[in-house]
Amino acid sequence: MLVLDLVGTFVFALSGGAAGVRQRLDLFGLFVVSFVAGNLGGVIRDLLIGSIPPAAIQDWRYAAASVLAGVAAFLWYPAIRKLHGHILILDAAGLALFAVSGTQKALDFGMNPFMAPLLGMLTGIGGGIVRDLLVGEVPWVLRSELYAVAALAGALVIVTGHLLGLPLTLTTIAGAALCFGLRFLAIRRGWRLPVARSRVTPATEEGTTADE
Repeated sequence: MLVLDLVGTFVFALSGGAAGVRQRLDLFGLFVVSFVAGNLGGVIRDLLIGSIPPAAIQDWRYAAASVLAGVAAFLWYPAIRKLHGHILILDAAGLALFAVSGTQKALDFGMNPFMAPLLGMLTGIGGGIVRDLLVGEVPWVLRSELYAVAALAGALVIVTGHLLGLPLTLTTIAGAALCFGLRFLAIRRGWRLPVARSRVTPATEEGTTADE
């Protein structure tokens, strides 16, 4: 589980490093965004459930994985950009792992079963939200194919198995598979939640504001 957790951290941190390169951040800024993307969701979860100090700060391997991802993005960004489709698949795997492990850790610390899935979802999406805010973008999770919903679905499987007394290994595999499957299909088929359709175009809105 630790190895998979570190792999997920590396993949998310790689996305942070790539975002830093696109925004032309310096090397220090790139490392900061990489660490945030790979670890902040878990840090926030640990603080909320009372697991102090958070694992990402207590264990040097999480920081090392983030730094390695930042170095990789800094040195080989053109190659990483060409592998964008493959990285999305790895990202889906990392999301699935973080969603189920975050939910299970919340349950282990006595969190209410109705709130634990939200903390599992936060583990998977929290770092990405802050990453996008740091580089001045609308968080990707709010505008891409199914992402947070997939994480929440996987987290709900963990809680259901916990309430029914099912084996942890079984529910972990099932929850991760559901999250990954939903995210994978969303990427392939463009599934996303409904988006409100405005009758006013952005250009018209700007013109109206100027006239006013």
